[in-house]
Amino acid sequence: MAATRLELNLMRLLSRCEALAAERRDPEEWRLEKYVAALEDMLRELKKQSSKPAPELLNEYSRKVDFLKGLLEAEKLSSSTEKALANQLLAPGRTPTTAKERTPATKTVHLQSKARCTGQMRSELLGTVRSVLLLLCCFTDCPACLSSDEKQSAVELDAVLQHHQDMQEKLAEEMLSLARSLKNNTLAAQNVIKQDNQTLSHSLRMADQNFEKLKDESDRLEQHAKKSVNWLLWIMLIVVCFIFISMILFIRIFPKLK
Repeated sequence: MAATRLELNLMRLLSRCEALAAERRDPEEWRLEKYVAALEDMLRELKKQSSKPAPELLNEYSRKVDFLKGLLEAEKLSSSTEKALANQLLAPGRTPTTAKERTPATKTVHLQSKARCTGQMRSELLGTVRSVLLLLCCFTDCPACLSSDEKQSAVELDAVLQHHQDMQEKLAEEMLSLARSLKNNTLAAQNVIKQDNQTLSHSLRMADQNFEKLKDESDRLEQHAKKSVNWLLWIMLIVVCFIFISMILFIRIFPKLK
């Protein structure tokens, strides 16, 4: 079914909103919020129409509009941790909005938003560490230098941070190794299933061929049986006629004794 004018306008506005969401916006930017509100109104009108799209397409539109709305609400949060958690709970669209897109734009926006929140959290963490070090410096006799104990604490703090970073890298390598192993196992299982399917298809073809041969032989045997019965019937008729004629001749040749 062809798309209505309202659906085409909704798709154009949705594509424009996805493009705006992918850009870096000023805090005072108001267009995206207004556009998303207009999208909600258009989606409600589209659901009320008699010639509305398929339910799967309507669900996809609703999913993308809810994602954009949740993205705006997440950006209004003050803490980067809350922003990261809110972004983690968002569900982007599953299909591209326009034919030019290879992957859904909302997925790209989701990844970009999570990356920005992660960067903000990292910056806040580094700023907290710097603040702690500056506070340690403030309690020394010489503000520009650290005492031996404070230097030791700073070294221990750096060691702890390095240890955590090493653990994260090790965990990432292990996860990558597990992902590769899972991929190899999946490919091996796929090959085994493919071979089993080929064997099953070959067995089915052989069974069909054997069934056809058996059917042909059954038809041939049935025809042969019919022919045998026909010949036997004709032989019996000939024998009966011969006996009948012989009896008549016998009666004619040897008349009844007086």
